[in-house]
Parts: sequence; structure tokens; C-alpha cells
Amino acid sequence: MNAIELHATKGAADALFLRKRLMGFGIPTAILLYFAYIFVAFDFAGLAQRANFDNAVTLASDSWSHKVHVTRDNRSGEVTYAIEGERKGRYPDGQRPDWVSGDEVTTIDLGTEHIVRYLPNSRTEISIPGFPLIEVQAEGRSVTSNLPEQMPDWISASERRIAIKTPEGRITMTGARTEVFNYFPGWELFWFTLDSPYHGKGLGEILFGAQIDPTRANLLGAVSDWWNNAMWRHKDVAWAIGETILMAFLGTMGAAIIALPLAFLAARRFSPLMLVRASTRRLFDFVRGVDALIWTVVLARAFGPGPLTGALAILITDTGTFGKIFSEALENVDQKQIEGVSSTGAKPLQRYRFGVIPQAVPVLLAQVLYFLESNTRSATIIGAITGGGIGLMLTQAIQTQKDWEEVAYYIGLIVIMVMLMDWFSGWLRAKLIGRKD
Repeated sequence: MNAIELHATKGAADALFLRKRLMGFGIPTAILLYFAYIFVAFDFAGLAQRANFDNAVTLASDSWSHKVHVTRDNRSGEVTYAIEGERKGRYPDGQRPDWVSGDEVTTIDLGTEHIVRYLPNSRTEISIPGFPLIEVQAEGRSVTSNLPEQMPDWISASERRIAIKTPEGRITMTGARTEVFNYFPGWELFWFTLDSPYHGKGLGEILFGAQIDPTRANLLGAVSDWWNNAMWRHKDVAWAIGETILMAFLGTMGAAIIALPLAFLAARRFSPLMLVRASTRRLFDFVRGVDALIWTVVLARAFGPGPLTGALAILITDTGTFGKIFSEALENVDQKQIEGVSSTGAKPLQRYRFGVIPQAVPVLLAQVLYFLESNTRSATIIGAITGGGIGLMLTQAIQTQKDWEEVAYYIGLIVIMVMLMDWFSGWLRAKLIGRKD
């Protein structure tokens, strides 16, 4: 190597090392700049300022606990007791929680010396350890109190509303009503409502004890009351889960049935006309290019809400996806097996049936079963839009902003449903395709 070649080689090596150093420095710098852009564009600083962690704690506690409402109508003076504040969870006449006492003056003992008293003439007294006695008077639409101008952060007050948060419970007071929320762990009334004779009875007492309801056997009566629970709606939940699974099944299987013959038109090996192939592939691109949620909105306007609308949205989107996957699988089949079937004098449809389909079935079934499992999750979101399935019940529970224990219940059921569908699809795949060692 002469001096000129050596110099050229050295220059090329220096340029290569310089390019490597620039890449090593430039890529991390670009990533950092991108993260800085995200931080500004998505306003993380403002999001942190607007975050209300107290609300997050309240929602989290509501998911694993229940609250009993003691409500006084400040106009009529009537006091009612209801679990979660629902009419379906109201205590029968003559019954109330054991931590509430008194007739003329209703005394509510929240624990650890936190006492609330409903006094005559729409007056309320609140005794909190370490804080002066709070006196509130409801007058028309407004409330007056003896609260000082400088109040702790656990008290918020205005002319129309006073709210007090304590570790033992919450109190809200308006001109119309005064309400106390007392929290307890667990999902109360999950098994039986207050009007059921089996409420408060243990499993042993129901199975082996004396007959509780003279008109029904213990086990049959308990199952019937649980199934028809008006507050937790177990029967409606089971029906909704069935709708969700059916929505996913109809959409997935319908898409597979439609996509399979179209996939032959999109495969180069089985469709020699380029115009036909291109048209079919563009059709697949179009229907899968629009998300299932968008199809759901369009179809809901056309056909109205319902589970069938959700199934059609899944069918349309998955037809495009399956068409692309199936056509690629058909491109990769072994030509020798097709030739062997052709040598027997088989017609074109017979060649496809016995020479092509058996080779593609493992891939096709694996994809269909995977999408069936995935669409079970998608059907939950689609159901929230089309008005069907467990997704609708989940959305309704979230919108109330108070039934977070039901939200946790529905989310748990959705997770279990997806896990069962995963197990079922794996089991069915093993039965139909077989397992590889």
C-alpha cells in the first residue's frame, strides 16, 4: 500500500469513527429532546398541579369498602338510612344501624369520639376531637355556621354547602339536606339485600340450619335471592357477560368466514389477475384501516345501539385483518401437496379443499383463536358505546361517581372473563392443531 492509499484509508477510518461518535452522541440527544417535547406538549407540569390525590384516595377506598348514608331532609325532618345512598339499599322502617341512636335528637357515633347530632329545626352539631364544637343551621337554600374564617383543609364551606372530611367519615350539609357517610370495609349487600330473610345469615346456617323462609328451602331460596339481588344485579351482570362474549364470537367468526374466500382473491398464487388482487387488498386496507370504535359509531347511527352493532363493527375490522393474514398464509403453502391432489384429477375447488386448506388451517385457526381472545376485551369497550354487554354496565357505574365498588367488581369480572377465554382458546387450539413439544 503506497502513501496515497494509506492516507485515503486513514481518512476513511477517521470519518467512520467520527460518524460513530456523532451517532453515539446524536441518538441520546434526540431521545432527550423528544422527551422534553413530550413534557411540554402534554403539559406534565400542569397535570401535576391539577392532580387531586385526595379524590384518588377516596375512589380507591370506595372500591374495597362501602358507606352507609344517614340523611336528614332539612325541610321535613325525616331521617333515612341507606347503604351507598341507594333506595334499593335503604333500611326498612323501624330499622337503623346500631351506631345511630335517639329519637328527638338523632345521634350518630362515627367512632373515636366523632359525634354528629341532628337537632330539631334543621340544626346540626358536630363534635370532633381537638376542634371546637361545630354548629350548623340550614335556612332555606343556605347554611350558616360558627366556623372560623381560617379553616383547616379538611373543611370546605360556602353559603350553600359545608363539607367536612374526617378519618372516621364525611359530613355534607346544604339547605336541603344533611348527610353523614360512614365507611366500612367489604361489599355490603353483595349476597343478599336487607329485605331478604337470608341477610346476615352465615353459610353454615343456610346449608345446615333450620328453615329460614317457610315457603322455600334454604339453599334454593338463598340462590334465588342472590341471583335476583336488586342492588348488585347478578342476573343482569351474567347476561351482560354473555352478550360481550357473544359479540366477540359473532364478530370474529363472521370475519373469518368472509375473509377466507376473499383471501384467495388477494393471493398472487391463486388470483392471476392483478386488478382483482389489488382491489381485494385495497378493500382489506380500507376496512381494517378504520378502527372498530369508529365503525361502532357509524353503525350505531345506522342501525341503532345493541350488541349486534358491536358484533358487526368487530366483523368489519377483522375481515380486513384476517384477509391480509390469510392471504399471506396462502402464499406460503407447499406447491407439491397441491400438485399431488391435482394428479388425482381433482377440480380447482377440490384442489383448494384438500391441497391448500389443510396446510393453512394451523395458521388460520391460531390467528382466529387469538383474535377471539383479544376481541373479548375489545367487545367490552365497544359495548360501552353500542349499549350492550358488561361494558355498558361498567360505564354506567363509572358515570355515577359513587359506585366504585361496582366498578371494581365489573373490572374483576372482565379480567376473569379474559383469563377464561385465554385458557379456552389455548385448550381449543391444542385440540384442533395439537401442541408442539
